[in-house]
Formats: sequence, structure tokens, C-alpha cells
Amino acid sequence: MVAFIAILFSLLLATTSLALPATHRNPFFPPVPVTAKGLLCRLPIPIVQKILCPRQGSSNPTVNTPLGTAHGAVGTADVARFAVRYGQAARWKDSAVVTSWRLPNNNTDPSQLPLACPQDAVDPSAFSEDCLSMILYVPNTVSAGSNVPSLLWIHGGSFTSGSATGPGLDGSNLAVATNSIVAVVQYRLGALGLMAPSGKANLAEGDIITALHFLQKVLPSFGGSSSKITVAGQSSGANMIRGLLATPSASSLFQSAILQSDPMDYGFLSPGTQQTLQSYFNKLFSCAVSDTACWNSLNISDILDAQDNLSNAAMTLDLSTGLGEPIRLVRDGTLITSPLDSTAPFPSVSKPVLISTVKNEAGLTIFGGVPAITTQNYVETVINNSGDSAAQRILANPNYAALNTTADEDQRPVLEKLGTDQIWRCPTWTFARNWVSYGGKAFVGVYAVGASYPGNSNITSFCTEDGVVCHQDDIEIVFGTVPNPNGKQSALVREMQARYRSFLNTGNPNAVGFAAWGGATSSNVRALSLGGSGEVAAGGCDPSFFGDAVLYDYQVFGI
Repeated sequence: MVAFIAILFSLLLATTSLALPATHRNPFFPPVPVTAKGLLCRLPIPIVQKILCPRQGSSNPTVNTPLGTAHGAVGTADVARFAVRYGQAARWKDSAVVTSWRLPNNNTDPSQLPLACPQDAVDPSAFSEDCLSMILYVPNTVSAGSNVPSLLWIHGGSFTSGSATGPGLDGSNLAVATNSIVAVVQYRLGALGLMAPSGKANLAEGDIITALHFLQKVLPSFGGSSSKITVAGQSSGANMIRGLLATPSASSLFQSAILQSDPMDYGFLSPGTQQTLQSYFNKLFSCAVSDTACWNSLNISDILDAQDNLSNAAMTLDLSTGLGEPIRLVRDGTLITSPLDSTAPFPSVSKPVLISTVKNEAGLTIFGGVPAITTQNYVETVINNSGDSAAQRILANPNYAALNTTADEDQRPVLEKLGTDQIWRCPTWTFARNWVSYGGKAFVGVYAVGASYPGNSNITSFCTEDGVVCHQDDIEIVFGTVPNPNGKQSALVREMQARYRSFLNTGNPNAVGFAAWGGATSSNVRALSLGGSGEVAAGGCDPSFFGDAVLYDYQVFGI
């Protein structure tokens, strides 16, 4: 079973990180409807400008903060946008909060957006190693003393790609709908964030902790509460949040968490696996471990080449790495002290969490990389490749029964369903049951409606079919950045933003006018169909199957 997961399904995370061509540039700030208040703010009446829209009278709104004057730009009629450098770090060293307010990348124009962190498939002119930046979206209804909640969004991309300016991540609509400050953050990726030659682990998570400390310093100046921060993210961004939940020293920095499409089947890397990967990476260069000057002299392209070399070799070095996120967070015992899974005693927890997956998480991999005609014998061969008894249990489970024995029947729907359950949905449900059992509150959902994410259609047309919701297709729903949304999409955008508003304020996603969302229990996750109706049937995610009869990868490898 492990071979099936590692070789087939985990390709999704590696594939989607390259979904957008290097030359792709999105209009990050698409037009949004202008509200009545927005129209009033356009009137050249001083008293209106002062009372209703204190930041709207200038193309360069300013806010006084403990770190200096924040210079921003008008993103929309209702939102001011502030790009800022939140942290500073030498190469492969811990980051620290900046001591003064600075625009990213030595910009002098507040309307300029930050460059991404170094990564493949991006023109080098579009990234910089000086990349510890975020973008704050502040509604004009919010000012000092408003004490509104804030949401810190952590982008996905398999820990090797993505940025605060990724497609659909304009936080304007989400900030207005939730009456909150939305911060979209970026952090060191790949080898630069997770493969320090000294063996120092989890620098990327340290960057997020630095970002949270920065927010606690400056949020009150913008009208936000330093004690009402919710961390949210998708895919590896959600994995990062799971790391924060397993980091006791970070617990006081945020009040609640939202995890979207976290591939929990993988688990955190073990210290031993990290050491194996680190040794391989270090040997790709002629620098001695202690020779900081040598490591600092390396150019970015060589580091990215070595990162790709390591990613390609990772499974031959240690099967527990998989292909999707071979470079990822490590249960190092310093920051991350618990696996937060079923391999060790679960710690006592208290924070409310909102956890979701999408209907067809594995659709990109299966329909983008598996032959269109897949016979039942092929399915059995793939599943049986590991030779363990789990394969027989899977084939005997009616939820994953091959369609039939006809030689020319397409079996990919079975593989897609199995991959979605094994990598995402079922381990997420197991996590929710554990979280509730040890003191926390968990609300679980499955997106039945989505918006095809830019680049997904370049991999497979499956993700554009009616009723299909692939990995990443929840992002533009949450942010309210769906281009030309249909009726179902518009309705779900309104619902999710109303639910997020409630969750940011109370830790509960129930909102007036929408179906009741019951919290998970230790035996029943009560997963709500988001955009559908009622609760989602457990199917293969029954506790007696995945995690018991068929083990997750983190159980197989003991990580």
C-alpha cells in the first residue's frame, strides 16, 4: 500500500506546485463590487472622508505603528493594502522581527508587491532571498481601537513554491466580508527554509512564528486585536499550521486554526530521516558544515538545483519522505514536540480548529498522470505492488471496488477516490477525532463546490468538469476571488465568508441563515458538505478501516 501512495498519489503535491507557467502573472486585485460606503468614500467631502473612510482620502494611506509609519496603498474602494517586510534573516539562520517598518525589497512605492521567495518555475527577477514579507488587507471600517480579529493566511505549494501574491490570494473581499484584518504571508521555501547545512530544522516554521510576533506588535495600530489571531492555510500551508499546533512555544501567538487540504497521511519527518536528507544535501557542495562563508557564497540557482536533486533522490534515501513533500517539517523535539497523529500519545489541546478537504483531492494526479484506460488488473497490480495484506483489504472494501472486469473500462475514478481518502480525507477525520478526544473543538467539512484554480486545467480537464472539486479549488471560494462566479459558487462564497467571520470571532463557524455545523465528537466527525447538503458519509473513513485495518503512511513508518 505504501508504494501505491508514495509513487502515485503523492505526485499531486509535486505536480500542482508547477501548475502555473513561469511567465504567468495574475491580476492579483480583480475588481470587486463597490458598496454604498465605498461610493460615499469617493465623494470629496472632508467630513465623510474623516468619519467613514479615514484612509481613503489618499493614494498612500498611513498608519503609525510601534515600528514606525506604515505606508500603504488603496487596493479597492473599501480596503487599504500594506505590503511590509516582517522579518530579517541571514541565510540558513533563524529569522527575527524587523526593528522598523520597511517596504519589501527596498521598494519606495507602497503599491509595489513583494518578490517571492526563491523557487523553481519562476523567473529569477520575480524572487529574492530577502523575502520575509506579508501583505495586510485592512478594511476602511477598521481603525485603531476597533479590536477586530485577524487571519494570517499561509500559502501552499509543497513547501517549495508559492507566495503572498499567488493567484486568488487578494485578501480584500475576505477582509471586508469578515470585518477582519487579513495578512497573507510568505516564508523561506525548500532547502533555504528546511535544509540548513548545520542541521537546524524548521526554519520556515520559525519564519511564521516571527510573522506572528510581528503581527502582535502592529495589529493594534491598524485596529486589530493581538489576542484574536487565527492562522489559516491550504495544503502545505495547512501542514505548517499543524506544525504550529504541535509547537507549545507558539501556542500563545494565535487563538484558533483553519486547515484546508492538509495531506496528513505523510506525517512530519522524523529526526533520523531529516538527518539522512541533510547529509545527502550537504554532500552536493564542497563546503564544510561550519564554513558559513562558503555556504553564503553559493548562488541561488545552484541551491535550487541541489534542492531538486534531493527531492528526486529522497525516496531512494528513505521511503517515508514520499514524492509530494519530501522536504517538509520535522518533529525535531525543539519546536515541534508531538507528531499530532496516532503514533504517539496525543497532547492535551484546547484551541478550536476548522478542518476541510475537497471532494476530489487526488483528481489532478490520477486524471493528469494515469493512463485513460486502466483495467481492473492494472488497479490490482498497482495496489498490490507493496505486497502487504492492506491491498486485499482495500480491494474487498465496497467503497473502492473496481468498476468491473471489462478490459477497456476506465478505473481512474476508483483510484481517485482511494487517493483522496488515503492522503487527505481519512487522516483529517482521524485527526479531528483525536483533537476532540483530548480537549479541543473541531469542525470538519468537505467542499462539494469549488472554483477551478488557475493552472489546474493545464494538467487535466477533469478538474473543470461539473461537480468536480480538485486540490486548490477551495482557495478562491474562501477569498471571494472567483472570476465570473456562477450561482452555486457565489452562494458558497457568501456562506464560507460568513462562517469564517463567526469562527474568527467565536471559534464556532455557525452563522445565521446557514445550516447547522455540528462539532466533531470522538466517534463521529459530523463532516458538513460545503456547497452540498447534509453531512458526508464516512465510507472508507470509518475508524475501523483507514488507520486501523489499513494504516496511514505515518503509522507504517512510525513517524
